[in-house]
Amino acid sequence: MKDPDEALVIAVTTRAIFNLEKEHEIFLAKGKDEYVKHQQDNETISLEPGTAFAFVQAVQAVNKKLLERNPEEKGLFDVIVLSNNSPESGMRIINSAKQHGLEISKFCFVSEEDSTQYLKTHNVKLFLSADRTDVCKALQRGVSAALIFQQEVQAPSTQLRVVFDGDAVLFSDETDRVFREKGLEEAVRYEKIMEAVPMGDGPLKAFALHLGKMRRKFGQEDSSIRTYLVTARSGRDMGIRAIKTLREWGLAIDEAFFMDGAPKGPILSKIQPHIFFDDGLQHIQGAQDAGIPSALVPCDC
Repeated sequence: MKDPDEALVIAVTTRAIFNLEKEHEIFLAKGKDEYVKHQQDNETISLEPGTAFAFVQAVQAVNKKLLERNPEEKGLFDVIVLSNNSPESGMRIINSAKQHGLEISKFCFVSEEDSTQYLKTHNVKLFLSADRTDVCKALQRGVSAALIFQQEVQAPSTQLRVVFDGDAVLFSDETDRVFREKGLEEAVRYEKIMEAVPMGDGPLKAFALHLGKMRRKFGQEDSSIRTYLVTARSGRDMGIRAIKTLREWGLAIDEAFFMDGAPKGPILSKIQPHIFFDDGLQHIQGAQDAGIPSALVPCDC
């Protein structure tokens, strides 16, 4: 049994976990009534997996491993579906989850209300949505959140692999701001001056810390979770402060890649993560081109 106080709760919207692009087009073109009718007419027809589907499967595989090690384990992942669908159109969502073998028991259908108001109620640590407005509202409420784009994805290994960008994702955007306003030379100088000072918190720090806690339940050799930092920073000029910040936070990352501005797609193709978080659309596009499930962390909410 999952303990709400110990579980790492992840909330996903229906368009993040399932491919509902056709249905969304019906909603936009013909309105709510036609959308509801379509969902009711097709409620026994399973929806195809969406971008976050493999991530949810991998999370549940971790739960299975934890329970094999300790049948009394309470600190598990808990995935909930948080949807702006109405209850009458939600049956297809529940049926699809069951037909795909997803172990999801919590479904919240709020009929176009602001679903993010319930995130703190459910103790959510990560919110994945295909709606930018909802993602921004979640971030403003202090919940780690990212925007999912519908894409074709490869099927990675069962080991849960999560890749974080650094600035404006794990870390604050302080150095990014210096770079945008004064250029690379001043950003490098700023990092040198601030080398001993940990960076501020980024929007996904809280989730990363909770994920790190889950990671520590496993040993180094047999872990069902592996975490990565893939950043555009130069290791020579800007790597030390990043590593010191992670050490100060007590956040152990399994692998770190300081790319010095090089494209991230090739290294992501090698890692094959279940999800890649970044604040740069160019990096998201590069990851998508490589078939990597990607999530944008908006920096302009």
